[in-house]
Amino acid sequence: MFWSKKKKKMPDFLIIGAQKSGTTSLYNYLIQHPNIYAAIQKEIHYFDSKFDKPKEWYGECFPSLKTDEEHITGEATPYYIFHPLAPIRIKKMIPKSKIIILLRNPIDRAFSHYHHAVRNLGETMTFENAIEKESERLRGELEKFYENPYYHSYNYQHFSYLKRGIYVDQLEVWYSLFPRKQILVLEYENFFGDLPASMGIVCEFLEVSMHSFECKPLNVGKYTKMAPETRVGLRAYFEPHNQRLYRYLGRTYNWK
Repeated sequence: MFWSKKKKKMPDFLIIGAQKSGTTSLYNYLIQHPNIYAAIQKEIHYFDSKFDKPKEWYGECFPSLKTDEEHITGEATPYYIFHPLAPIRIKKMIPKSKIIILLRNPIDRAFSHYHHAVRNLGETMTFENAIEKESERLRGELEKFYENPYYHSYNYQHFSYLKRGIYVDQLEVWYSLFPRKQILVLEYENFFGDLPASMGIVCEFLEVSMHSFECKPLNVGKYTKMAPETRVGLRAYFEPHNQRLYRYLGRTYNWK
C-alpha cells in the first residue's frame, strides 16, 4: 500500500472533476470505506479560490491527518481540473497525490451545468443564448489569472458550459505534471452503468481493500429535454475535441 501508519500532513487523493460528472456520488461512496476518512466537506476549493490561505489551513481540513491510524483521506473539488493554476499548485504541494477524474458526455455535462446555474447562480439566459454568449462572457478572463494569481473569475467558473467539456486540453496539462500511474480517468456513463465493478477499479487505484458500498446516485437534477437541433449543433461542436481526446487517451467513449 502507498499509505501507512506514518503521520501525514496532506491528503492522499483528489477527485478533480469534471463538474456535473458524478464527483459528489463517487466521494460519498468512497468515504463509506473504513480506511478512507472524509475531509470536513467534500469541496475544499483550496487550490482554486482559497489559495491565499496557508497550507496548514488546508491540512486542518482533514481531521484524520492528526491520527496515526491506517487510513487515507482526500477531497473532491471539480473546479480543480479546469482552473488554470490548480494543477501546478497541486503538483508543488502534494506531488504524490492520486488524481481521479470523471468525464461525462460533454453535451449532457453542459446541459446539467446550465441547469445548476439556473437553480443556484441566477442564470437568466436560455441554454442556447448562454452557449452563444459564452465566448463573450469568458473573454479576457484566463489572462487575468496569470496577471493576478489570486484572481477569482465568476464567469470563468460558472458560465463555462462548453469550454469545460473540451477535456483533452485540460488532461494534457495534468498529464504533463503527474505520472500516468497517479491519474485515473473514468467515463461517467460506464462508471454508473456498473457501480460495483467501477468501485473495484477505484479501490484498486487507491490501494485499499474492496468494500461493499451503498451506491445511490446523488445530486441528480431534473430538467426538460434539450431541443433536438441544439443537440445536433453541439455534437458537431464537440466531435473534433472528442476525437482528439480519444487519440490522446487511446480509447473511445460512446458519446452520441
